[in-house]
Amino acid sequence: MANNRVLISGNEAFGEAAILSGCEFYAGYPITPQNELIQYMSRRMLEENKIFIQAESELASINMVFGASLSGVRSMTSSSSPGISLMQEGISYLAGCELPAVIVNVMRGGPGLGNIAPSQADYFQSTRGGGHGDYRTPVLAPSSVAEIFKIMPRAFDIADKYRTPVIVLGDGMLGQMMEPVDKSLFDIEVKEYPKPWALRGCKDREPQLIKSLYLAPEALEELNLRLWGRYQEIGREELSFESNISLEDELVVVAYGSMARIAAGVIRRLKREGLDIGLFRPIMLWPYPHKELGEISKKIKNFLVLEMSSPQMFEDVMLSVCSNNAKVDTLCRMGGVIPTEEEIIDKIKSILK
Repeated sequence: MANNRVLISGNEAFGEAAILSGCEFYAGYPITPQNELIQYMSRRMLEENKIFIQAESELASINMVFGASLSGVRSMTSSSSPGISLMQEGISYLAGCELPAVIVNVMRGGPGLGNIAPSQADYFQSTRGGGHGDYRTPVLAPSSVAEIFKIMPRAFDIADKYRTPVIVLGDGMLGQMMEPVDKSLFDIEVKEYPKPWALRGCKDREPQLIKSLYLAPEALEELNLRLWGRYQEIGREELSFESNISLEDELVVVAYGSMARIAAGVIRRLKREGLDIGLFRPIMLWPYPHKELGEISKKIKNFLVLEMSSPQMFEDVMLSVCSNNAKVDTLCRMGGVIPTEEEIIDKIKSILK
């Protein structure tokens, strides 16, 4: 029987899925725990006759991506938490210039240099903009190596369709783990989006100018309103989440990324004990599925938010369900500590006591 699966790490999957999604330009700078990603790209991009650059810093990486995106090619960088912090100015400039790009963040513990352990502490930085000005970035969060092959083409498509930087949010656990992946996931259709705005020379047309400098307040407000309208459209058209909930559930666990995998295991164990627990997993973290989670809270009143960070997504869950008088509790471990299944089970049982 033919072997239709391949063993691959999350970091390598980010790279391979990007290449299969039509990424033509990658620039990055090493940082743990995403070094396998830049190492993978250094080989595979050259094999595919595409451009790979190890930049001298994260600032250089994001600004190289800015330049490549101006020319209309699919562009990407990756880093981990402190490196992403250094890229914030460039991401704000990408948003201000309405330029597409994909930024992969394999999160580690923070603040500051922190440590290299898995964390989800960059939730606010990712979903609230991160840099200066009135902009946001769509955020996608895979929870398995296989799902990375579905998320990456979506990230490039959203970036091109809406002319915006898109963040793909993983963590050290997802980046470093190896999982078998069905080879059929490698069959990625590369969609083409018209880019009449790209600066590829102006033969036979008028010169074009792409900028984020608007000295007249009214002109800048017009840009901000255009961006905000685009974000609303992304919320209507691109929202994604996974909901495994029944009306008999006594409590709904809300978790994303690696944390959702642990939550799924806990829920399977509790179901064997006769407890009805549901799982809501946002796949797109911004725009957030507020309305969909709110609808669930009309029928189920107990929610537990699991995070490998201080309460951050907790605030989005509260915004979603508070008007329906639902109770929201949290279990948060920080600094790279991963909650155990036993901790989560004890927490759920204490809520339902």
